[in-house]
Amino acid sequence: MTVKFSSSLSLANQFLIAMPSMDDGYFQRSVTYICEHDEQGAMGLVVNKQTDMSVKRLLKEIQIDLPETSPLEENMVLAGGPVQTDRGFVLHKGNRTWSSSLQLEEGIMVTTSKDILENLGKKSGPEDFLVTLGYAGWSAGQLEQEIANNSWLTVKADPEVIFNTPASERWETAVKMLGIDISQLTSFAGHA
Repeated sequence: MTVKFSSSLSLANQFLIAMPSMDDGYFQRSVTYICEHDEQGAMGLVVNKQTDMSVKRLLKEIQIDLPETSPLEENMVLAGGPVQTDRGFVLHKGNRTWSSSLQLEEGIMVTTSKDILENLGKKSGPEDFLVTLGYAGWSAGQLEQEIANNSWLTVKADPEVIFNTPASERWETAVKMLGIDISQLTSFAGHA
């Protein structure tokens, strides 16, 4: 069975929650914020898989000067997905546009330009943000097919989960948003 995209069923600004049975090493227990979804495919950022690199260290490696008292040592870079893992994305709150920003939802943007990185941790930068390396991508119809095969659950994204919930708790928190007991889920998909 092939599942086709319907513009009325766009998953943009939704969480894509990995089913407990997903054993893919990269996406196991992942929460992905879907940035774009149309007839050509989908693009999202995994928001709960931390790397071992702090934002402060990343900025130093790309030669962005920070004040010594920068709070960015505690902010960890996330593994945003397996595609273009050398490319950075900043998912952030606010309406200020940077050189390369895309408005995703009212008050949520994704920016890929260096100017936002130069302002992280400063009053001129966003207060709430995540830095990811890489992204998750699906070709036309691929995400719809994976959902039909019972790989993912979806729910409207909540900025509180993205920006104010510890990364290690985002999967469980996103599942709770569905109002279901995750232990009762099965890996079998039913099709009528």
